Amino acid sequence: MATIVQSIDLSKQVMSPSIDGKGQPLTILHEASFMVDTGESLAILGASGSGKSTLLGLLAGLDVPSSGSVLLDGHDLFALDEDGRARLRGELAGFVFQSFQLLPALNALENVMLPLELRGMADARERAAESLRQVGLSERAHHLPKHLSGGEQQRVALARAFITQPKILFADEPTGNLDAATGAQIIELMLELNRAQGTTLILVTHDEALARCCGRQLRLEAGRVV
Repeated sequence: MATIVQSIDLSKQVMSPSIDGKGQPLTILHEASFMVDTGESLAILGASGSGKSTLLGLLAGLDVPSSGSVLLDGHDLFALDEDGRARLRGELAGFVFQSFQLLPALNALENVMLPLELRGMADARERAAESLRQVGLSERAHHLPKHLSGGEQQRVALARAFITQPKILFADEPTGNLDAATGAQIIELMLELNRAQGTTLILVTHDEALARCCGRQLRLEAGRVV
């Protein structure tokens, strides 16, 4: 099976403030190396502050490493400028976040339509309606986010993330704002969509039970892959 994501000696340092004002280098991620195959589901596990979200941001090109590189579907991510990375993300990736990131002035259908409308696709409304049906929200299509429960909002976010049929889905603590039962439903739905579309899923979580639902787990401790 082909490798779609490769992390090569990926490191991230920042300067932490100090009393003398000079600052000290703080290593958030240290030489992380691993590969993810097409269609695989990978959970990145670790305690708070272990570097999970930093690693996810680097894999997606949302942040720039201090050293090392990422190959995304064969493209050297950090050989590209910021615009180039954004274009590659637009072509390859979908995102789901803990905070849902829905636009409050748009209803569920309009939120899901948005990525297709930005691409100028004429059938955006029909495809968005089908995507909402897949996540069980057809009857809530015309509700604003504030009138949806947390679980429903995350389902809308999933429908929006999958509607462009991304090769890779990056999910950062997607169940962090949900109760355990609703969170389990969201993970099950995410993995179902992952299997149906052959999308590669890279998921950050601190929840061991949710991580075990994925095909592989990668554990971070103090910025190191263990």
